[in-house]
Amino acid sequence: MRVSSAIRAPHRAPVLQVAKSAVATVSAWLIADWIVQGPPPVFAAIAALLVVQPSLNQSFSKAIERSVGVIVGVVIASALGIAFGEYTWVILVSIVVALIVAWLARATSGTANQVAISALLVLSLGAATPGYALDRVLETIIGAAIGFIINVILVPPVAVTPAHRAVDALGEEVAASLERLASALEHPRSRADLEELLLTARLMRPMRDAAENAIAAGRESLTLNPRARRHREELASLGSVLDRLGPMVTQVIGMTRAFYDHYDPTIADEPTVRAIADQLRRAAHDVRLDLRGVDTAPTETIDTGDATGPALTAPLAIPTPSPDHWILIGSLLEDLQRIHATLSRAV
Repeated sequence: MRVSSAIRAPHRAPVLQVAKSAVATVSAWLIADWIVQGPPPVFAAIAALLVVQPSLNQSFSKAIERSVGVIVGVVIASALGIAFGEYTWVILVSIVVALIVAWLARATSGTANQVAISALLVLSLGAATPGYALDRVLETIIGAAIGFIINVILVPPVAVTPAHRAVDALGEEVAASLERLASALEHPRSRADLEELLLTARLMRPMRDAAENAIAAGRESLTLNPRARRHREELASLGSVLDRLGPMVTQVIGMTRAFYDHYDPTIADEPTVRAIADQLRRAAHDVRLDLRGVDTAPTETIDTGDATGPALTAPLAIPTPSPDHWILIGSLLEDLQRIHATLSRAV
């Protein structure tokens, strides 16, 4: 692994996210310093900085995680400090005890680390008194609350656009793969062409995974979000499209693999192949319609030049193919029928 990949993200965080983190941290410091008299409000600033997350759901989780971790860590550190004094070995013991307590409580890794860090900071700052511990807990709650409030006020993030892009890209690639397979059926192909065709089709799998992750991130961004109502239906529609595209990815890859495994240069001479290729192009056309939200239920009156209506006919029925090609043609027809059934359910 390159060092740069360990410290650099693939994309920069949005400028708005940076601005919100800065505003939350500064606000938490000033407000906590005004409310809680004493040492600099480091705990408040750290809490605010950690709580400002890409989604409100994550912000709320971080606020709870941070607050609980600090409270437990401060209680442990204060108890040990009062009992044994402010010695170095007490600090080290407090870290171990904090980690054990978090482990026994089955706390998340973030909460467990926060418990240990809080215990370390309280004792290392040299103020193991009940009043100091209470102030640090209050300070942390103030910082976490300010971080969450800032994230709500300053345009709560909604991750619907990335989900749109991922689903649209997957749908376009499914359509393009159907068209590439149709062209490959009609003309002789070299072995290198077949390898490229299969490899390109398999790239749809990571695209499908990326679309699923993008929709999951979009749903999470709507949790606790005051802007959720206007986007919830849109995201549900994207999820429905992905539910249809997912099986088609498997079917298109299966058709391409069958063509790769059973390829014969004479396949283009098979009378039924051109009919199958035509159906593949019609399916690609209807996949694109589905992306635009057009009803793709099959119709019997078809104008193949019409870009506004569905083009896929009823399942293709053909005479028995030649003995040399019946396995390939049967496989293609079976997956084509499944694609037809999936697109018939599109609304």
